[in-house]
Parts: sequence; structure tokens; C-alpha cells
Amino acid sequence: MTGFPRYAIYFAAGADSALSRFGAELLGYDAYTGNELSFPDEVLRATADWHDISADPRKYGFHATLKAPMALAPDRTEAELVAACAIFAGKPRPIPLIRPTVDSISGFIAVIPAEPVGDLQQLAADCARDFDCFRAALTAEDRARRRPEKLSERQRDYLSRWGYPYVMEEFRFHMTLTGRLDAERRGPILEMLRKRFAALGLDTFAIDRIALFRQDDAKARFRIVGEWALAR
Repeated sequence: MTGFPRYAIYFAAGADSALSRFGAELLGYDAYTGNELSFPDEVLRATADWHDISADPRKYGFHATLKAPMALAPDRTEAELVAACAIFAGKPRPIPLIRPTVDSISGFIAVIPAEPVGDLQQLAADCARDFDCFRAALTAEDRARRRPEKLSERQRDYLSRWGYPYVMEEFRFHMTLTGRLDAERRGPILEMLRKRFAALGLDTFAIDRIALFRQDDAKARFRIVGEWALAR
């Protein structure tokens, strides 16, 4: 299995943003501070097993993946990755602006764009390419965990080339709020989360930064170790 620590390039909305607070409270974990948080009382009243429902995304913190978790290649260091993040962020580019919605994606519930955004697809593709030189090669065990038999041919090709199947045309921006739910459970929870999100009044938000997350061992949660605003 891939070693530790593992690193990922994610979008996180900023420590003081309403979006980050929304996600951190629902997950019961703030990846900026590493602190556990109490779940909102009204969420627990509506969904008694919310702790279990939110367990999977809690491990990663509230984020959207741009470069999936990876161990560093043997000849790479964290300091070099930090420097590369700063260089990447400093290259002027169009800042993606999305119109967010809360919906189901592959059985779990997440904040997603209401429609495709070309600049966002490009940003994710750039991250996949530019940071791949830092990624340790997949082991056979790593590859097996992705269950390649259930992937499309293109996804299997991307898994082999980029270490992750959901890149380039397969990329779908999502900020996950729950684990996978069956359809019967998903409906009421989706309605509850949509109401909570609507209360934020976020008609749009910009994907205007990248964050470097680190996981120290298999039982640890990911935590933010650096954040960079994207140049315009």
C-alpha cells in the first residue's frame, strides 16, 4: 500500500468563509484547525445517525478534490511540494465561478456546480498534470482498491496514467457532505441539506484558491498545511 504521509491538492473555501463553516459543522471537523466540532442540533434531531452518515467525508475535511491523495515520490519532499503549490497559484488564469447546488452524486450528497464550468475543468486538469511529478507510483494494492473492474476503459487508463480515475473528462467537482446513501434515505437528507445550504445565500462562489492537505497515517484525518490564492 502507498506510504504515508499522503498529500492532496484540494479546494477549500477559506477558514473564515460561510461555506467552510457550513461544511465543517456538518462534518464535525475543521481541516484548518484540526479541531472536532459539535454537529448542529437541528441536524441531529432530523437525522439521529448523522455521525455515521458523515463519517467518510469527515476523514478528508470539507473540500473539493483537484489532485487526489498521493504519497510523495522517493525523490520529492514536502518543502518542494509547498514551493510548487505557490508557483502554480502564482500563474495568472481565469478564476472559475460556479453557481452551487446541493445534490446527489454517485449515491452521496455534495455541493456541486449547477452546470459545467469550463474554467473549472481546466483548473482541475492543470492540477492533475502539474503535480503528477510528485506522486509515488501506485502499488498493485492501491490499484485494486480502486476496483478497476468497475471502471470504464477511459477511467482505467486514467488510473494507470494519473493514479486516479476521475480526472480530465471524468472530473466532477464536488464538496462531499455524506457517505453513500440508498435512495430511500437520501431523499429526506437531501431536502434537509438543501434548506441549510439555501440559508447561506450563496448564489455563486469562486474557486479562487488551492490548499495542500496532509494525512499523517492511515487513521489520521487530513489537515490543511498550506493555502494559496490563485492569481488572476
